[in-house]
Amino acid sequence: MQATTASASLASMNASSGILLAETEFGDRRQKVLEKKKVSLGFIPLTDCASLVIAQEKGFFEKFGLDVELKKQTSWSNIRDKVSINALDGAQMLATMPIATTLGIGTVKKPTLAALTMALNGNAITVSHELYTRMLELDPAAMQEQPVTARALKKVIEQDKQSGRPLMTFATVFPLSTHSYELRYWMAAAGIDPDRDVRLAVIPPAQMVNHLESRRIVGYCVGEPWNELAVSAGIGRTLITKYEIWNNSPEKVFAVNQEWAEQNPHTLKAIVKAMIEASQWIDFPENRVPTAEILSREEYVDAPIDVIKMSMTGTFQYARHLAPVAMPDFNVFHRYSANYPWLSHAQWYISQMYRWGHIDKPINILATAAQVYRPDIYTEAARELDLEIPAALVKTEGYNNTNWQLQDAGRSLTMGSDKFFDQVKFNPANLIDYIYDFPMKNTKLSKSELQEHNSIST
Repeated sequence: MQATTASASLASMNASSGILLAETEFGDRRQKVLEKKKVSLGFIPLTDCASLVIAQEKGFFEKFGLDVELKKQTSWSNIRDKVSINALDGAQMLATMPIATTLGIGTVKKPTLAALTMALNGNAITVSHELYTRMLELDPAAMQEQPVTARALKKVIEQDKQSGRPLMTFATVFPLSTHSYELRYWMAAAGIDPDRDVRLAVIPPAQMVNHLESRRIVGYCVGEPWNELAVSAGIGRTLITKYEIWNNSPEKVFAVNQEWAEQNPHTLKAIVKAMIEASQWIDFPENRVPTAEILSREEYVDAPIDVIKMSMTGTFQYARHLAPVAMPDFNVFHRYSANYPWLSHAQWYISQMYRWGHIDKPINILATAAQVYRPDIYTEAARELDLEIPAALVKTEGYNNTNWQLQDAGRSLTMGSDKFFDQVKFNPANLIDYIYDFPMKNTKLSKSELQEHNSIST
């Protein structure tokens, strides 16, 4: 089974817990008056802030009655904190951030929801030339594989342990970021314990290249254009992209705090509609270069246009001396139902939070996913734009190596490949087994403890 609608038991469970799914809470609201026309929305200078930028620059926000001020932020913690206290009305967020903020993992606890997925894919793991050379020397065969595994890195780590060298430091952009879980997933597949065999630091995206050049870190996982900038400058070499780790996986979402959403439902819907239309516009091939040109401006990403164009136009360069290769799905903004906030995407990230001990209390995972990821809000906005949208709330991942057709409510929707680089498959119906079947994990709960809170089948 690749996708499924909510079962009767799920609908009952959500009703009893105050969580309403698609077409319920927002479905009867037809009033077009916006509660708030002037809104401030935050973003981080990355290429996948594009739907916010294009919605502003091409008049999509204005089309839906909004007066938007885009505010560039320096870090993801700034984004989280300002959205939680309404200093920003909403923002681009990592797909994991609304989950962590709702659960109070970290310093802030504030119910937060994701009304739209802004982009799929978009990240990569880049290392210094020194580390790359060591990996190549210790396991040249592993370094020739595509996609590249972390097997050679494990040999470097073992060599360092034998020599008494300090742990190498890798960076991600936020402790509970999508990047962190991608880096962990990639390392763990080769038997590397990311909590004991390396150090993980947090660095804002725009500072990654400088830290790599100064040798404060040996590698990082970050979004574009900060991998290609290191490559073009001859500072680093990319090993593997997010697309290769997990094809067409969620990366950024548009999020607001739950209280704000309840107070401004029509404003939120207008924002979502504008961003859907902007995402459609960006995904036309002829609009990718104009999008890159806009993003390169100082007020947005502030990076060379040639660097931004690389991934945005469907190519990627792993090293300066290598020719770019075709990677048409490196950035996906709308196709493959990309904007739909699948509950199963939230479930997958929660599974990794449990896998690495970032959640240490039992919760009902599906109920939490349904509270945070809101396909009901997206569905109403998309229907008013006459878009075809999934009826299902969850889907499997890792079963499709090529594009496939989702047979959904009598329609056929084109979906992108969804394989994991290690060929492991994810079925949300077997979520607890999935977590505990990983040989490398640092869970803080027993399997039985988590099963007790997740007995309702999807």
